[in-house]
Amino acid sequence: MKTSSVSPRSDTRSPGAVLSDLAATRRRMAALQADELQLLARMNAIAAEQTARVPSSAGREREMPLRAIAAEVGAVLQRSDRVMQDRLHHATVLVTGFAATVGALRAGRIDMGHVRLIQDAGARIDDPDARARFEQAALVVCERETPGRARPIVAMIAQKLHPVPLEERHTDAAAGRRVWVRDLDDGMAELAAVLPAVLAYAIRDRLTAYAREITTARRKAAAEAVREDATSADGATDAEAAGSDTADPTTPDPAEVVATDTRTIDQVRADVLTDLLLTGCATAPAATGAIADGGAITAQVQVIIPLDTLTGNGTAPAELVGYGPIDPETARRLAATAELWERIFVSPTTGAVQSVDTYRPSAAQRRHLDARDEHCRFIGCRRPARHCDHDHTHDAAHGGPTALCNLANLCTRHHPMKHATAWCVIQKLHGILEWTSPTGRVYPDIPRRVLEFTALATAAAFDPAPF
Repeated sequence: MKTSSVSPRSDTRSPGAVLSDLAATRRRMAALQADELQLLARMNAIAAEQTARVPSSAGREREMPLRAIAAEVGAVLQRSDRVMQDRLHHATVLVTGFAATVGALRAGRIDMGHVRLIQDAGARIDDPDARARFEQAALVVCERETPGRARPIVAMIAQKLHPVPLEERHTDAAAGRRVWVRDLDDGMAELAAVLPAVLAYAIRDRLTAYAREITTARRKAAAEAVREDATSADGATDAEAAGSDTADPTTPDPAEVVATDTRTIDQVRADVLTDLLLTGCATAPAATGAIADGGAITAQVQVIIPLDTLTGNGTAPAELVGYGPIDPETARRLAATAELWERIFVSPTTGAVQSVDTYRPSAAQRRHLDARDEHCRFIGCRRPARHCDHDHTHDAAHGGPTALCNLANLCTRHHPMKHATAWCVIQKLHGILEWTSPTGRVYPDIPRRVLEFTALATAAAFDPAPF
């Protein structure tokens, strides 16, 4: 492979050559990371061999071999011995419990982000055969998706292949819900909570809705201030001037307060959380009356529930879109209070969404596309479908039909890019998009449910070795 240490301006490689070198470099780095895991696991095994030679009655002395080896590994890698002790353990877990994942890393088919994702999702599966099936299915997903997109799919696969029903595990986990505070520097502290996922996502949704309402009011107030300044420049009437003399200078103008709000969306969310918890309503920087009462905004979450789970005849996990699996009882409770149900019909042979209907009239094509895509369909993007445009894959201006086989969700970042750059896309069966980059590389984007179905089919066909 060609390597270069010259200035980027004097580098004469073409975009295609640079991309090829980047891909090859990524593969080499992944192989080296797999080698590092193997070496760390071997050092952990050496520590275990040395520990086994220390009498079991020696107590604290049995800790010393591992601590000594972790300290020396840490010295070589310039890390603390505590950090290296954890890394030795995790490397052993991966090499012994997720050998296929480490093999895929060595071959450059995945990166360390995927490895951590598979390990986290599969760590709770104790049964060796179930874990092996999970690993094969997870690799089908991770070899095709970014870690961000793969996370909810892999989590759902882990729940479906776990030998213990999710409802039992959720009941135990929910008993550990709590709130705590961690002190930070400069007079700050971190408020954290462990909650059922549905509640945590609903809380975030409500905070975001308030934050958007506040920032919208800010933009409107700023625009109104500009118009008033323009009017003032044209000259105020005598009556207006007289009125301004009698105004109370100590009373802030609500519009001015809102217009001068410079908080970021994250800051607004944090302030709304404080307002709601301490006062019961959300406010602007000062009391202006511009923000609705707390009851004016309700949280929204999207949950997908298998029919057998909904009716109580099955235990398959439901899914909180954007997060992953949730327990059946919570899903049924949410379904019982929902104003609108949409039914999604999927193919039993491919997992592709075939049709969608609802108990209340709406745009059929929009329902189908949002159910099929779930998010923007550009490679790696996770922007939710409700914030995307329904784009004609083959441009309508050039004869492309407004049909499901020619429509896909694209966000406001990737929709214009499709039309304004050399990126192009075609749509195949089951909603599979095939993107072609400006350098001619082809990247398929598979609808989430088709990919999950394929992965689970791989797991079902996988027969773990009998040892």
